[in-house]
Amino acid sequence: MNPRRPFVSKCNRAGLRLSPPPAVCELMAERAMPESTLIAVVEDDPEIRLLVDGLLTREGFEVAGCARAEELDRLMVRRRVDLVLLDLMLPGEDGLSICRRLRGAPVATPVIMVTAKGDDIDRILGLELGADDYLAKPFNPRELTARIRAVLRRTREAHSTARPMPRETYRFGGWTLDAPGRRLVDPKGEDVELTGGEFDLLIAFVTHPQRVLNREQLLDWTRGRDATPFDRTIDVQLSRLRRKLGDDFRRPSIVRTIRGGGYLFALPVAKG
Repeated sequence: MNPRRPFVSKCNRAGLRLSPPPAVCELMAERAMPESTLIAVVEDDPEIRLLVDGLLTREGFEVAGCARAEELDRLMVRRRVDLVLLDLMLPGEDGLSICRRLRGAPVATPVIMVTAKGDDIDRILGLELGADDYLAKPFNPRELTARIRAVLRRTREAHSTARPMPRETYRFGGWTLDAPGRRLVDPKGEDVELTGGEFDLLIAFVTHPQRVLNREQLLDWTRGRDATPFDRTIDVQLSRLRRKLGDDFRRPSIVRTIRGGGYLFALPVAKG
């Protein structure tokens, strides 16, 4: 069975409209207002690409469809892309490789992985490479739009000058976190790269040190109110953050797990 068909059937039953031909979409993109939100849908199946295009266009987004990595690269040279909806299985360069490149760029573009593979190992691998979220096919169209809005809100707030952001520098156990510069420096003076989700998680901990934080609080502060109670992204990001902090995953001493309570940032934190 073709794993793509359930998604197509679900979209058809939901009454989603197909978007205009690619040439028309490109013309519309050129005429779009600067404040519009541009989402790049990187999907090699033209039917699915058009269905997702139609769904997101109805939701008020500007959409650019890309069948391959090369088309995405050309788009990002011409336009600022606000979010990439990225299929894992692509001809040529695959989605994991594209995600790795995007996260290594000077200005990281938010990425949501969308794929027919639903195994935990694929989900974890995508998040390990820096994807902001992961959604397996077939999926509910409303869930897709909710996750897109949550990621956009979180990433825009993180980079917004209008939003009150922590202005302090935090020091703990020889580490230094420059919140305004979004820079983490280890005890040896070397920079440690953090994804947007990892930075948000660490900010939540250092601004509430030596205090038990439950998963619901962390989800709300890092993923927004569209996060679901069963969202496991926090667990993956926490595991990744612990590794970057050199915290022993068997017996963590920096971010401790409190059974039945949540997590506690055990180190004292100094500001300034």
